Parts: sequence; structure tokens; C-alpha cells
Amino acid sequence: MPIERSTYKDHVVKYIYDGMRENRYKAGEKILESHLAKELGISRAPIREALADLVRSGLLEYKPQVGNFVTSLSSIDLIDSYIARGVLEGFAVAQGIDSFTEEELKQLEEMAHKMGTFARDGKHKALIDIGQEFHEKLFSHCTNGQVVLFTEQLSLKLHLLFYKHWARVYSPKEICDRHLELIDAVRKKDPVLLEQVIRSHYFDTGLKIVEQEKTNINTMKGITDDN
Repeated sequence: MPIERSTYKDHVVKYIYDGMRENRYKAGEKILESHLAKELGISRAPIREALADLVRSGLLEYKPQVGNFVTSLSSIDLIDSYIARGVLEGFAVAQGIDSFTEEELKQLEEMAHKMGTFARDGKHKALIDIGQEFHEKLFSHCTNGQVVLFTEQLSLKLHLLFYKHWARVYSPKEICDRHLELIDAVRKKDPVLLEQVIRSHYFDTGLKIVEQEKTNINTMKGITDDN
């Protein structure tokens, strides 16, 4: 089916993002506009827009006069990204804490239980998609456009990392319970407590993912040394 012109940029973003998620694009790899244009059968203009979006989200790194590369994240980069997301989302959700209806909170609870179900059934993509929807709904009452923008820009990077590692950092029950804890904090109507809970939610995950990244590196190094 041909891609509608109005969605070219979004299609390219999804195409590259899915490539990273499926390990077709690896850390440090150069992303070529010409290859994407040929693969997708579209002009380079929307591809450049998509690449710029991915640079802003932290998934690509632009090197002047050289091109765009899949970002290689250090342990410090990973922790900094999770801390930043926790601070931003904590503020965003706390600002709108009085705007949540009971119906919205029940919808969030249903989504949290679905996360546990998807995790248990090994539906990785569905888990990440509903997780993104859950967090977007949490900060949907924030009226500070800049905070929302910066929070969203971190989403793709963090969800990609979680997609790669979730099964080794949390059980299905833990995934559900951790999100129910966020909803409980919203219900208490205490913005300071809520910010603390959300910051911890991200910081704890960041630490676990850093450990997984280190384990993966050591494993690969061991394989290389053995060979």
C-alpha cells in the first residue's frame, strides 16, 4: 500500500525505530539518506525531517560533514536519560494531579493490568506500545508545552531500551505493580510524593538497564576472547 504523503516523515521515523528495535540498525551504524530513499521509494526531504526528529530524541547522533549515526549510549548517558525523564514526567504529572477523574484512573489501572498480561504472554511490542500510552496519559494534563515536548522527546529512546531488556529486569507482576504504584500516588493528591515516586520509577529502571548493558558487553567480550 502506498504511503500517504502527509505521513512520510512519521513512516520514516517508525521504519528506522523498528529497525533499531529489531537490531537491523546497530549502535554506531551510519544511516544513509540515499539508502532509505531507495528502500522506501520516497524523496529525501521527509527522510531529513525524520532524521532530525530522531536526533532530537537522542536515538541518532549527527556529526557535521559526516552524517547521522545510531547513538552509542554510555552508562552515564543511560542514567542521565532516565533521571531526566523522571524529573520531567514527575513535574508534568504533578502539575495536573487535581485534573484526573476517577474514570481516567480506572483506565490507567486497566492499562497497567494489560501490561502484566502482555509481558506474561511475551507480546513485547504490545507491552511497549501500551506502556507509552500509559505514560502519555499520565502527563496529558500538563499545561507546560515545553515540559511535554522534552518529555516526549525522551520517550523513543527509553522505550527502545526497555524493549531490549524488560524481560531481564522485571517480572510481569512487577511491571503491573510498578505502574499501579504510580496510579496510587496520583490518587493521594500529594504532588511532592508523586514526583518522588515517578523519579524513583525511572531511576530504578535506569540502574537495572545499565547493569544489563554491562552484562551484554562482558558477554560479547568473553565470546570474542574465546575466539
